[in-house]
Amino acid sequence: MFFQFEADFVESLRCIPMEVRMKLDTCGVKLKLQHWHQFNAQERETLVIMSCSTENEVQEYRDYLQHLVIQYNEQPAKDLVIAEHPPWENSTTIPLEIQAKAEEFEATITPQQWEHLTPVQRFALIKLSRPSHENKNFLPALKEFGLVVD
Repeated sequence: MFFQFEADFVESLRCIPMEVRMKLDTCGVKLKLQHWHQFNAQERETLVIMSCSTENEVQEYRDYLQHLVIQYNEQPAKDLVIAEHPPWENSTTIPLEIQAKAEEFEATITPQQWEHLTPVQRFALIKLSRPSHENKNFLPALKEFGLVVD
């Protein structure tokens, strides 16, 4: 599943889609964009469609991903700390950085709206609200998720 705000790069998969980024955080791998660019189209597509939900799937995803990175770089990607309770899985608490970012656009996300988002939608908003991230897609994401009206 891809988001509309990813449409400018999703067909070529030249950037790492949110769905894959969530899987990276889930399996604890820090994948650089240069790594992603080294993968061929089939390898990228596999990373998009591979499931990464159960404990076994998470390990399989991590193993496959690290195999690819080692294949192209002769060393694995760095590890990420895996959150025991990732904030995108929490449907009852809106992270403060998302509330603050929404306020920049004079928007408010209600607890009911947050609860009805999917985990990958919440993940996308969390990533897009970080100061270190290019935030041009935050408002389009709010619109796409039905959180603000044009």
